[in-house]
Amino acid sequence: MSLIEKTGMALLRSFDPETAHGMAIAALGRGLAPLSRPVTSPRLWMRLAGLDLPNPVGLAAGFDKNAVALSGLARAGFGFVEVGAATPRPQPGNPRPRLFRLSADRAVINRFGFNNDGAQAIAARLAKRPADMVLGLNLGANKDSADRADDFAQVLRICGAHLDFATVNVSSPNTEALRDLQGADALAALLDGVMAARAARPRALPVFLKIAPDLSDQELSELADVACKAGVDAIIATNTTITRPPLKSPDAGQKGGLSGAPLFSLSTRILARLSQLTDGRMPLIGVGGVGSAEQAYAKIRAGASAVQLYSALVYEGLSLVPLINQGLLELLDRDGFDTLADAVGTGRENWL
Repeated sequence: MSLIEKTGMALLRSFDPETAHGMAIAALGRGLAPLSRPVTSPRLWMRLAGLDLPNPVGLAAGFDKNAVALSGLARAGFGFVEVGAATPRPQPGNPRPRLFRLSADRAVINRFGFNNDGAQAIAARLAKRPADMVLGLNLGANKDSADRADDFAQVLRICGAHLDFATVNVSSPNTEALRDLQGADALAALLDGVMAARAARPRALPVFLKIAPDLSDQELSELADVACKAGVDAIIATNTTITRPPLKSPDAGQKGGLSGAPLFSLSTRILARLSQLTDGRMPLIGVGGVGSAEQAYAKIRAGASAVQLYSALVYEGLSLVPLINQGLLELLDRDGFDTLADAVGTGRENWL
């Protein structure tokens, strides 16, 4: 981490978390954030759901909810970027405070509730996106929608022309009853609508599904079966958790989704089990507690073709992205793999 980045991170930590987050996004959008030189290598290249990723380290949804910092994110060294979640209509989300740093645990709790500017405003920004990035949008539903399942298809219809992939997010814990859409019947109906909206587009668009880490084995098995039958192109495992492992920070009891280091083991076990259930029928993206090259590599060996991070950036800054990619190259050398693709799933049994 450079001195400029260290100073900026220290300054941000002097503000409340949501204000600091807004400042970071504004700096990125204006080209003011310090960015490290990206790490590139053919050994890190990954083909996922028809997308060519220059490296496997992606930005998870939630960091840039409204697609206002695309130019900065395109230069931050990510292999792919996911923005949103977007809902058909703008909504303010839940009352503040709704974002909490758990510094002693290297974790974050949020209960934002899909606050965003709405699909039309976000689509206008996506239309001006940099061409040289792999960009996706997290699809969400309005809290007061009469037909939440149709909301996902609506957002896809509005924004799809400007995307490389879209993610169906039925796993946020911060919109009441949203996770009910992960049930087999409800999810199948929802995905039917999204796939119909995709089929109406002039070009193919990969559709991903983001799942919760708090599923039973039976629920996970049913979900994997539904996703495969629906033609989902990849599964993102996982979103935040509503469970609470032992935590040290004062805000540990806050309501919302927990992310960061304490989520790593839970989300990786879900990922490995999902890899076993899908058995190569679709690629997986590992999310949850990734804060180092070793953790990214563990996700890949558990079955992920790529990873995403977000919470670790709160503590490590954007310089973490090239550090992870450089570390992955060193881990490939250590274990004798020619490419990262060769390592996918080779350590799955360690998590089952």
